[in-house]
Amino acid sequence: MKRFFCSSFLCILLLGCNHPESKTYERNQGENSNTQSLNGVSNNTFTDIEIEPSESSNTLQMEIEDGVRYVWIQINGIRLRFIFDTGASSISISPAEATVLYRQGTLRKEDILDVEYFQDATGRISEGTKINLREVKIGNMILEDVNATIVDNVNAPLLLGQTVLERFGKIEIDNDNGQIIFK
Repeated sequence: MKRFFCSSFLCILLLGCNHPESKTYERNQGENSNTQSLNGVSNNTFTDIEIEPSESSNTLQMEIEDGVRYVWIQINGIRLRFIFDTGASSISISPAEATVLYRQGTLRKEDILDVEYFQDATGRISEGTKINLREVKIGNMILEDVNATIVDNVNAPLLLGQTVLERFGKIEIDNDNGQIIFK
C-alpha cells in the first residue's frame, strides 16, 4: 500500500507540473535582473565561472540574489541552481524538477522510496516524497545515493542541505571571493 501510494503521489505531482526547461519557467534560465555580484554591483546574467578545483578541495562559485547564496550542481546529470542552505536537512526539489528527472529517465520508480514528513522554516509539518538521487555532482566530486525530498509545491526553492553537506569534512564560505570550498 505504501509503495502504491508513494508512486501514485509522485505520478500526480509529475503530471501537474510545469517543465523547468520551458521558456516561462525562470528557475534555471540563467538570467535574472536581481542578481548581484559580491561587490554589490548588479549584473544582468548569471555567469558560469568554472574554477579549477585543487586535489584536496572542491570550489564552487556562489551567485548572490537578494542576499541568498546559490550554487550550480548536477543531479543525475542535470545541472540545476540550488540555494546553499546549511539549515535544510536534505536536498529538496520541487515536482517540476522531479518531472524533468523522470522524463529524462534519470529518476526511476525504484528511486521513489517513501512518503516523508518534514518541518519547514515556518514550523509547519508538510508531506513530501523521499527519493534516492543516484548521483549528485558538486564541482569535481560525485556523491552516490543521496536521499532527497520532493516537496509538494511546484514553486518550492531548490535547497542543497545536510544530506550532501554532511558528506564533506569541512565546508568554507569565502565571501571575499564568492566561493564555497568543500573539503
